[in-house]
Amino acid sequence: MAVVCALVALVALCLPLTTATTAGQNTTATQTAQTTAEEDCEAPEKQTLSPSSADGDTIRAIKNREGEKRKLIVGVDQNSYRWGYRNPNSGKTAELEGFDIDLVHRIAEDILGDPDAVQFKAIPTDQRIPAIQDGRVDMVVRTMTINCARIADVAFSAPYFKTGQQVLAPKSSTIEGYDDTLADRRICTAAGSTAYSTLEADQKAGELPASTDISTTVPNQLDCLVRLQLGKVDAVVTDGALAASQAAQDPTVQLKGDAFTAEYYGVAMKKDADDLVRRVNQILVDYRKDTANGWQASYDQWLSATLGKDAEKSEPPAPQYLRTT
Repeated sequence: MAVVCALVALVALCLPLTTATTAGQNTTATQTAQTTAEEDCEAPEKQTLSPSSADGDTIRAIKNREGEKRKLIVGVDQNSYRWGYRNPNSGKTAELEGFDIDLVHRIAEDILGDPDAVQFKAIPTDQRIPAIQDGRVDMVVRTMTINCARIADVAFSAPYFKTGQQVLAPKSSTIEGYDDTLADRRICTAAGSTAYSTLEADQKAGELPASTDISTTVPNQLDCLVRLQLGKVDAVVTDGALAASQAAQDPTVQLKGDAFTAEYYGVAMKKDADDLVRRVNQILVDYRKDTANGWQASYDQWLSATLGKDAEKSEPPAPQYLRTT
């Protein structure tokens, strides 16, 4: 247990936040798309623009960066096992690896012709949207769920992964899942996460016991695992895909019950970066078709060990795009 905690603490210190150059902006159909999404948000994963390989103002600004600065600037996680993390066994540099990181390299290769033309920035969960809005990053690829609240602030690509919220607790716990066994229990979630907003809404609606303590929130989701290990909370609620990776890190915890939501991860960008949104959507179409080095290959390498060899339940449905004029 102490080893796991020490590793978590070490990883969390590896990649500091810095300031990025603001990407170029272009004002087009995304503003209309966001307004429509806010007014009628029954399927936030469909509130995106159709694919295109054309360069616009945003992409040209990225390509026009000079010298060593000619890189795609991407907000990522550095401590989510198998998604975006520093593998201490990968060599002296301990480069970032994982499912999200593979996608970032693919986007950089398409836009800049070099999969390594990336400047990674560690972004806490609660700083994902501010980092985009402030221009610190061009995009965020960080197990970020597409939801109605977020599409009011940022633009999303089509979904690239399907998941759902689940409960993670010690194997010895009497907690059975997202039910009445959470009464009088302390739950940890990441600040600004869909997990917290779901718990808050369900508690107000009487669907979560009123005695459940949901006050513990942390900047990074993995911090919840540390608090669970230290006995400061009784359970963690997060995306099932992330929870499965955490359970793989610590054999004393396990998923409790089934997923109680259906959610989709997307690449987040500025609301008015239409050309970049369309380009990423085109990349995702090609990525999913590439059986040798695309989505399936990345799943097999990083996630099959924790989520199972059958990727069908994790692969999002065929994308649907918002119609704009």
